[in-house]
Amino acid sequence: MSFSSQVKSNYQPKRLAVKLNAKGEQFVIKKHPWVFSNNIVKINDAAKTGDLTIVFSKNKNKVIGLGLYDANSPIRIKIIHSDASKAEINADFFHQKIKEAYTKRLGLLKTNTTSYRLLFGENDGFPGLIADVYDSVLVVKLYSEIWLPYLEAILQSLQVVSNVDTIVIRLSRGLQQSKNHQLKDGDVVFGVLENEVVAFIEHDVKFSANVIKGHKTGYFLDHRANRKQVGEWSKDKTVLDVFSYAGGFSVHALYNGAKEVTSLDISKQALEIAVQNGKLNHYEGKHKTIAGDAFEALKKLIKNNITFDVVVIDPPSFAKQASEIELAKKKYAQLAQLGAQLTASKGLLVLASCSSRVLAQSFFDINLQVLNSQPRPFKNTLNTYHDTDHPISFPEGAYLKCGYYRFLN
Repeated sequence: MSFSSQVKSNYQPKRLAVKLNAKGEQFVIKKHPWVFSNNIVKINDAAKTGDLTIVFSKNKNKVIGLGLYDANSPIRIKIIHSDASKAEINADFFHQKIKEAYTKRLGLLKTNTTSYRLLFGENDGFPGLIADVYDSVLVVKLYSEIWLPYLEAILQSLQVVSNVDTIVIRLSRGLQQSKNHQLKDGDVVFGVLENEVVAFIEHDVKFSANVIKGHKTGYFLDHRANRKQVGEWSKDKTVLDVFSYAGGFSVHALYNGAKEVTSLDISKQALEIAVQNGKLNHYEGKHKTIAGDAFEALKKLIKNNITFDVVVIDPPSFAKQASEIELAKKKYAQLAQLGAQLTASKGLLVLASCSSRVLAQSFFDINLQVLNSQPRPFKNTLNTYHDTDHPISFPEGAYLKCGYYRFLN
């Protein structure tokens, strides 16, 4: 099994003894994967990114966790092992963790689905590392340099467990600018990539992802169950898919017999991909597109008295930092209000959020508050969260929530 030389690291990680303050210690004991710089009381002076940190309890000198040191982040230590059991951090340790993650996805892989998230960062014990499979291509997205000394071993295990033919590396902006490695965003580090656009299947529906130039790893896998659900409720309906990107909800609706689907996105390029993804499947409905700012486009549709049987509004994250939370909440309220006006008699409004800083209960409360203030009676038929390949192991790991609201007249 040969990997390109870029994945090899010359750095030999050191072992660092670490002591934390009471708050940091509680984080680790409760299996939280983050230790902030202000939680560290004592650490070796020469600590470097990728070094293995052995976290000792404050009083008893007992090991309570193992992590990787990140000199470039306020989250200074990313915990990778906080079990009471002892662990040797080596290739076998990572291999076992990857096998455990794969086992959690087996239920999904029994369906006609060839795309899935194999590693979901901290939630699978790999902070700052995402691994998504698209048919026979695995895309690994790195958000932290902590993984550089261990990358070759991890990639080998990922290939063995997922049995893919090709591995592509994607890098966060910070890593693209780093001088500490030879990797480039979009590097094919194992096998051959015949085409950067990779075809895959999601619950019988055909899609494609650009694994080199697409957002994140090429596609958003987290909404898979919601797309399937919306598709099943779209037969003979008119559907509006707002912030449609590559047409996930649109294509499922068309595949399931929607009469007419409108994909709305600010990116013309994304809309072209949505149309192409639709054409990978057989459908008889009409697929229309609107390119423009969602808020303005929705107001225009309302002004023209246009309504839809199913309206799906799935915006990008509105709160990347704490200072944006209140504005994000206002935007969600505005979208709920616009969505309600666009939903036809006895229609379905689907509202989603991927802002981890806006908690699920808060998001659902906003929707109910807005919908209760408008005249039509409705029923909140369903609230959903992450699909099974996005397991949650700590509170901040949860970000996706989706509410379904059926109008009764």
